[in-house]
Amino acid sequence: IWRLYKEESFLFGKSYCPSCRHDLGFWDLFPLFSYLFLRGKCRYCGHKISIQYPLVEFVTAVLFCLIYFYFGPVNVLFSFNFFQVIFWWIMVSFLIVIFVFDLKYYIIPDETIYPAIIFSIIWIIYTFSFGAIGGTDLIYTILSALGASLFFFLIWFFSKGMAMGFGDVKLAILIGLLLGYPKVILGLFLGFLFGAIIGSVLILLKKKGFKSEIPFGPFLLVGLLISLFWGENIINWYLSLSF
Repeated sequence: IWRLYKEESFLFGKSYCPSCRHDLGFWDLFPLFSYLFLRGKCRYCGHKISIQYPLVEFVTAVLFCLIYFYFGPVNVLFSFNFFQVIFWWIMVSFLIVIFVFDLKYYIIPDETIYPAIIFSIIWIIYTFSFGAIGGTDLIYTILSALGASLFFFLIWFFSKGMAMGFGDVKLAILIGLLLGYPKVILGLFLGFLFGAIIGSVLILLKKKGFKSEIPFGPFLLVGLLISLFWGENIINWYLSLSF
């Protein structure tokens, strides 16, 4: 996230302290443990380490475990379940970067959203060819992506970008591809619901004004993950209600 913001390569080059720029050793980079051992400070300059690092590491670990137990367990290497878990670990990594980047910098970087969409399309083609989804499911998935993006595009277009950014339009494509129908409807609904609740609370607390910019991507991603793991149960519960 930091290197993407600084327009640096995240594949090459050593990690360094953003404050003193001293190269970090492998003993400084153990997720969570290094932060706790160093008491939240750089070993070399004593500057405070952002709480973002251990939070991202912790959430990543939790989501990786949820993915494994939801789509797994993986009993055979290179089986369909094996590739499914790997795919979702990759997607969760993209989603975490998008979440934090949009939350901090109010933008969804193309360097993350486009590869995520491409990976999703490749996965959908693979699942269809493998026979894990049928032709009807494939059509519903495509329509979910197109419908969600069109809905967001219309909001962006008629509000002239005031209601949401164009990055949210591209994010809607990804959400539609990942969730399909009917989970995409629940995911988007939850995103709008959480956004409205948090936005109202911030306004009441006078942290934001009615014209303040609030990133929408994080709320959509929370809705996506809830719909992914518990969407079927929520939908079934809702359909079972008597009106």
